[in-house]
Amino acid sequence: MTRFRFALSLSLFAIALSLLGAACGSDAQDDRLLVVTTVAPLRNIIEEVGGDRIAVVALVPEGTNSHTFDPPPSAVGEIEKADLIIINGLNLELPTLELAEANAADNTPIVLLGNLAVSPDEYVFDFSFPEEDGNPNPHLWTAPHLAVEYAEIVLGELTKVDPEGANYYSDNADLFIARLWELDEAIAEATATIPLAHRKLITYHDSFPYFAPRYGLEIIGAIQPSDFSEPAPREVANLIGQIRDAGVPAIFGSEVFPSEVLETIAKEAGAVQVSTLSDDDLPGTPGDPGNTLVGMMVENVRTMVTVLGGDASALDGFDTSSTWQPSE
Repeated sequence: MTRFRFALSLSLFAIALSLLGAACGSDAQDDRLLVVTTVAPLRNIIEEVGGDRIAVVALVPEGTNSHTFDPPPSAVGEIEKADLIIINGLNLELPTLELAEANAADNTPIVLLGNLAVSPDEYVFDFSFPEEDGNPNPHLWTAPHLAVEYAEIVLGELTKVDPEGANYYSDNADLFIARLWELDEAIAEATATIPLAHRKLITYHDSFPYFAPRYGLEIIGAIQPSDFSEPAPREVANLIGQIRDAGVPAIFGSEVFPSEVLETIAKEAGAVQVSTLSDDDLPGTPGDPGNTLVGMMVENVRTMVTVLGGDASALDGFDTSSTWQPSE
């Protein structure tokens, strides 16, 4: 009986230690900074800098129109718990910004990356974002050199909230920024192979206004109107004529905005239709090696260059995995 009680006591002690360890592990995870953001590319940028010292929640589901997304009531709980809120800004996610301003803790910073990364004289107003509406094109992150700006801002904000992690965040940011500059060089090399007459982009959703000029591409137009509806028949006719006149070889659709009118325009204009470009839907699923902003842009550029008659081999074997390193 004594031996049985001793064995039972040891078993109970082992179980208690196991439960204590699990609780400690849970507490350790809860000690991470909670960063709330919106779209997947921002989630990835924040993760690349924050690594395992942070937990990131992206409120906008991938494959959703971030311009019109209205966060559900459940988002309030995440916002209330957040240590840091980082959104794109430039009026991309106004309902989310309003919800954050109404529900975030008093000491929780709300950071608008786009508003900090470029000055008003650098804003792009264009086809889907006319200046009279007052909303600049917010798609900065598709341009690697501006993604660098985002990463540097994230580094500064994480360091303010968590000074103890400053060196870790800085090391991660250095790795990520180096990868972005490598991507910038590879994109420049690939796009330089596109025949001069074909260096023209017309897209359904207006996602590449900061990307295109850097690599010598001209954006001829965007099919989607500023209210994100389908274009009217007169607009469709004008676009068809514009594409014919410009000799645009292809028009690019979006996974987030499937459109039957895109096929009609391409057929009538004699252009190839490609509907696989993405501006905020990362490849694969979270946790996959290529579920990154870099992975998304490698796929986008490979598609653009190939369809426009260039050679995308500069992107072959490009490492699209995450760069952040585990903390010690």
